[in-house]
Amino acid sequence: MGRLMSPASNPGARLRELLARPQPLLAPGAFDGLSARLIEEAGFDCVYMTGFGAAASVLGRPDVGLLTMTEMVEHARQIAQAVAPLPVIADADTGYGNPISVIRTVQQYELAGVAAIHIEDQVAPKKCGHMAGKEVIPKADMVNKIRAAVDARRSPDFVIIARTDARAVEGLESALDRAQAYREAGADVLFIEAPEGVEEIEKVSKTFSDVPLLYNWAEGGKTPPLSYAEIRSMGFRIIIFPVGALLTAAQAIRGLLKSLREEGTPTKEMDKMVPFSEFLEFIGLPEISELEQRYKSL
Repeated sequence: MGRLMSPASNPGARLRELLARPQPLLAPGAFDGLSARLIEEAGFDCVYMTGFGAAASVLGRPDVGLLTMTEMVEHARQIAQAVAPLPVIADADTGYGNPISVIRTVQQYELAGVAAIHIEDQVAPKKCGHMAGKEVIPKADMVNKIRAAVDARRSPDFVIIARTDARAVEGLESALDRAQAYREAGADVLFIEAPEGVEEIEKVSKTFSDVPLLYNWAEGGKTPPLSYAEIRSMGFRIIIFPVGALLTAAQAIRGLLKSLREEGTPTKEMDKMVPFSEFLEFIGLPEISELEQRYKSL
């Protein structure tokens, strides 16, 4: 059965199966449906919908809270549908309001077909976790958001990831204290954003040695770019790579456009492109042709 006619599945349950494996789950960042398909083609078991990439690809602007909940949910829906049944972990920013808003946020993302979301304790409008100038809400307010998120999910398999950005604002100890409170509120996975230095990362892993942890391998960010072996040895269960595909695509497009501007045609860049016929096959034209024949009027 083709992709367009794939039966519905339980993405949260599939993600939990992957998290039960001994090795960390690698989740490259997708900024649209095409990049998600490329991640799938490369053989990864999970896709991460990057909020930074969403803002950049949809608006051409930085990740400073400009996209609304409905825009982010629709972006998540497109990515989830592009790679189903692969599970998608999606950025849900601050949950887009108070606990009541979080209830709607969780339900909308779940209906969009993603397996998990992460919600952060930043003040809205938020900023990328590796930018300066962040602020965080009171711990008690975020605890209530996590409680609301847990209560709101329709399937118990839907994964709630609690992210704290307190390291940059209040220090590591506060971030650890907040993460513990969020875990007690029902979060399935903890995401301590932007620890600085190997010692801090080790402290995070030791503090939560019995809790699923997410490591943000932010390309060019504040957290040291540890090796896979190091991250695995510390017990992290998910490793996301939020902007690598986005930055690589931007560099490649720049090169093409520079050559086009200078030469007047893209001839010199043609050998760097995926052949057109191969690309049509990749994005599913043969399946469409088959369906057209199946449902063709006699």
